[in-house]
Amino acid sequence: MSTWEIHAVKYADRNSRTRRDSFIFDDNHDAPHPMDYFMWLLRCGARSILVDTGYDTAEATSRDRPIRLDPAAALAPLGIAPDDITDVIVTHLHYDHAGGLHLFPNARLHMQAAEMAYATGPCMCHEALRMPFTAGHICEAVKRLYSGKVVFTDGEAEIAEGVTVHCIGGHSRGLQAVRVRTEQGWMVLASDAAHYYENFVARKPFPIVVDLQDMLEGFDTLLRLASKPELIVPGHDPIVTEVFPQGTAGHIWRLDPGPTRKIPGL
Repeated sequence: MSTWEIHAVKYADRNSRTRRDSFIFDDNHDAPHPMDYFMWLLRCGARSILVDTGYDTAEATSRDRPIRLDPAAALAPLGIAPDDITDVIVTHLHYDHAGGLHLFPNARLHMQAAEMAYATGPCMCHEALRMPFTAGHICEAVKRLYSGKVVFTDGEAEIAEGVTVHCIGGHSRGLQAVRVRTEQGWMVLASDAAHYYENFVARKPFPIVVDLQDMLEGFDTLLRLASKPELIVPGHDPIVTEVFPQGTAGHIWRLDPGPTRKIPGL
């Protein structure tokens, strides 16, 4: 059975946030609550799969959310050039996960059909739902579709031996988590099915949500998919950088060996 390396690549952070920005139900809304931004590289032998693409300098300027590293350049310490990436799992089409699609021109995109329908359908008439998307990123996904480089999934699918995707929804209609077989067991890259450990540990939903029931039930799905709770990796939690070992550079962490410190609440 194939086992995979998993590298978390941090390209940005936002430290001006408060807990109000992270949790619907919380008694300490004004307390600081920073957010980290990651991509994830999966590697098994000669094969590499990128999970999400981050966003570039133009998007950073447009949203006034600076990045520390260009997503393509952030992969360089792993020996990866943008043109080397042939497969990208798009967990969902929000700007911070699909804003770098154009940086990887040779990549085939793997996404949920529900996500493309959501991002191009009537829900986008509502500003509150449209806010996390950027039209240019969606157009890039559509162009990739018309060039025969999109593979759609409806629910669950195997992307490669030891790599599966699972539609969870909640935060976005077609949000999918990625389950990866490692030497420690099945690790789950939650992406935004759980921005933080506290989301699924304390059952506190994230405020950007299209379906609250799906988000809450998604926490159970994450626990079902992972071999143990410690192998669930939230999409934006700075705690990830504290409990997993440093990788090949200061902005990269190696996830597949498992956490080296106890995760709060688990």
